[in-house]
Amino acid sequence: MVAAPIFGYLGDRFNRKIILSCGIFFWSAVTLSSSFITKEYYWLFVLSRGLVGIGESSYSSISPTIIGDLFTNNSRTMMLSVFYLAIPLGSGLGYILGSSAKEAAGDWHWALRVSPVLGMTAGTLILFFVPEPKRGHADQLGGRIKHRTSWLCDMKALAKNRSYVFSSLASAAVSFATGAFGMWIPLYLFRAQVVQKTAEACTKDICSSKDSLIFGAITCVTGLLGVVIGAATTRLCRQKTERADPLVCAVSMLGSAIFVCLIFVVAKKSIIGAYVCIFIGETLLFLNWAITADILMYVVIPTRRATAVAFQGFTSHLLGDAGSPYLIGLVRLLYSRSPCVYARLCMLDLTVLERKHSEVSESAKILSVSAPELILQAKPR
Repeated sequence: MVAAPIFGYLGDRFNRKIILSCGIFFWSAVTLSSSFITKEYYWLFVLSRGLVGIGESSYSSISPTIIGDLFTNNSRTMMLSVFYLAIPLGSGLGYILGSSAKEAAGDWHWALRVSPVLGMTAGTLILFFVPEPKRGHADQLGGRIKHRTSWLCDMKALAKNRSYVFSSLASAAVSFATGAFGMWIPLYLFRAQVVQKTAEACTKDICSSKDSLIFGAITCVTGLLGVVIGAATTRLCRQKTERADPLVCAVSMLGSAIFVCLIFVVAKKSIIGAYVCIFIGETLLFLNWAITADILMYVVIPTRRATAVAFQGFTSHLLGDAGSPYLIGLVRLLYSRSPCVYARLCMLDLTVLERKHSEVSESAKILSVSAPELILQAKPR
């Protein structure tokens, strides 16, 4: 997150393909090395997980600008849609591959040793096969871009660009939701099943990851559907209105919020119904990824796009998924400590104690009746 503005600055001034590949190689190497850190060096493990963000910042800031210089109009929308499929698809595959590797090896460290191989492969392919287009080539501005402005001038221009500012805040809202989703929804659904007595509470070190696998599969499918439906819908709506991009984003965000709220209502009675709400809510949520990036390509000039993408990513993480899982956890903790909830928990504890007392009393009665018979049977003949 912190490294994104640095890569944005570099991406507007130097060879983007080399910067992109180096970032991916660094991310893969750090991820692989972190899987060998022992628990005695936990602080080093936390530091290594933070360094992973440096590699992520490189390709998330620079890749859209390369696509923006290779395509234009509806073709650019479609290609950005294909690129942004990697966000939900990668997240979903991460749940599936990580959970499968952990269960197959019986050790969670192996979840960190699968993705680096894929990262190294992707970095090599980018370095040798991806072209490096001139900035503004697709927009036919390459010949008119004579010089680049300073970083401070770029930032002032972006701050005055209202379309860019509001789309960045909207991206932060989507990132907030997806970050909290990934952390808490699988756990919430598992606890809902425990309450419904369709699953047993986990008391082992390695618990069942069935809900994570299902959630990951749903995220993959909804990511694919959301990005494709968003691109197709925007393409059709552009024929009727010039404001198609923001209108599609607004409607999809509102619909997603409704179905996300329904998850917590439906999960009390039906886990399948909750999964249906997750499917629809995530599909509507992922409609925005490619459209938001396409808006940025239209409202920001080519020599500022890497900086614009970088600060949009910085804002999305800072106000979004960097803190949303912990904020939701804090709200839950504060809520559980409120007087009303505490009283409910006390009543629940009393009910449980009464049940246990009655069970013990029944057991004592049975033992008192059967004890003489057991003593007689135990006497030698």
